Amino acid sequence: MTGYFFVFAIPAVMFAGISKAGFGSGAAFASSGILAIVLEPGFALALMLPLLMLVDLASLKPYWGRWKLRDSLLLLAGGLPGVALGTLLYRSVDADDMRVMIGVISVAFVIWQMSTSMRKHLAERPPMPEWAGALAGVVAGFTSFISHAGGPPAAVYMLGRRMTKTEYQASTVLVFGVLNTAKFVPYAFLGLFTFETLKLDLILAPFALIGAWIGINLHHKVPEKAFFALTYVLLTCTGAKLIWDGLT
Repeated sequence: MTGYFFVFAIPAVMFAGISKAGFGSGAAFASSGILAIVLEPGFALALMLPLLMLVDLASLKPYWGRWKLRDSLLLLAGGLPGVALGTLLYRSVDADDMRVMIGVISVAFVIWQMSTSMRKHLAERPPMPEWAGALAGVVAGFTSFISHAGGPPAAVYMLGRRMTKTEYQASTVLVFGVLNTAKFVPYAFLGLFTFETLKLDLILAPFALIGAWIGINLHHKVPEKAFFALTYVLLTCTGAKLIWDGLT
């Protein structure tokens, strides 16, 4: 790989680490999109998966036991079958259609949240029902498999469950730690990993860990209100990018 590749790769990997370790997984998928500018998309997905797993591992201890276990398990109950579905349909699914669908859902959710947050009786609005967790999990597992874009559908559910910022972050660490691990064997079976991707992973791993360290530290320093405001901004930006990528 040339220096041109690393100009894109290093910031993309650090951004993934910061997003996953500090502010949920909603925006981390954008790293694969950035790498796809200079790489074939399948190569970019294979390159990012071990790095995402490394960030998951680095984030596990700081957030251990602080997740909302029931909501996390509901997401995983749908997410693991979603990964299996992604494995079966990886060669035939229209990834662009999925990007547009998830992008529209993400942006619409933020608009809905902003409109309801201005109502006087916000506190009386019930949280999102639990059955939505399994449904969001299926979509998250499937889209995570085909494009590492599982963060937005999971975020829609978790933000609708009124978690604290640390419960939200810890839950994303648990859910995507499991889902990314579940994706590893099918990725290998599909022949996505190569000697070149693994060599580049070793080179880029320190930058993923630096990003994770920055994200964990920022998480504890950013006030809760600002954290969720930033989360909504990230969800809007990633939703808009998914729509753009899918349409173009």
